Amino acid sequence: MKKILALFFLLAGSVWEQSQDLNLAGHGKLALFLVDEGWKFNVAEYGDRLLVTITPTKDDVNASCSLTITYPERDRFDNSSRLKMEVEVRGEALAEHSSEGKAYAKAFNLSSGYGFHCDFTDPDLIGKPPEKGNFKTISMGLIHVAPDVLVEVGISADGFKSAPYQALLGMIEGMEFTPPGDGGRNR
Repeated sequence: MKKILALFFLLAGSVWEQSQDLNLAGHGKLALFLVDEGWKFNVAEYGDRLLVTITPTKDDVNASCSLTITYPERDRFDNSSRLKMEVEVRGEALAEHSSEGKAYAKAFNLSSGYGFHCDFTDPDLIGKPPEKGNFKTISMGLIHVAPDVLVEVGISADGFKSAPYQALLGMIEGMEFTPPGDGGRNR
C-alpha cells in the first residue's frame, strides 16, 4: 500500500511540474523544472548567449527570474573561490543601496557545477504592501555549470521566504546539465 501511495504522489507531482529544456548551442543541454504551472518561460538566443526570463502567469504573483547563459572561451572561474569573489564584486553596486549594505555570497545548492548568489533588500519597500513589478528583494549570482557554460542569475520577489521566490530558487538549484554528446545519460 505504501508503494502505491508513493507512486500516486510521484505521478500527481509530475502532473503539476513545468519544465523547459534549453539547447546550449553545442555546449550541452540544461533542463529547468518548476513545481507548478503558474510560470511562463521566454527564451531568446542572441548568438553568443541565451536569455531566459521566467515570469508568473497569475496577476497576484510578484516575482521574476532572468538567466543569461554564456559560453566563455576561457574558464576564468575554474574554482569556486574565484567565482565567489566575482559574485561579491558584482554585488557591491546593489549592496550600497540595500538594507544589507554589503555583498555576502551564499552558495547555491546545485547538483551540477557550483555557484553563488548575493541577496539584497530594498530599504524603501520594507513594510509596504507589494506593488506589481516593484520588488522588495533581489538575488543575483553566477553558476559555473561547465568550463564553457556560465549562467548569470537574477531572482526578484517580495521576500526571500515567499513561495514564488522559493519556487524560482528551487528551479535554479534543481536544474540539470547534460554535456554535449551525452544523449541524456547524465540526467
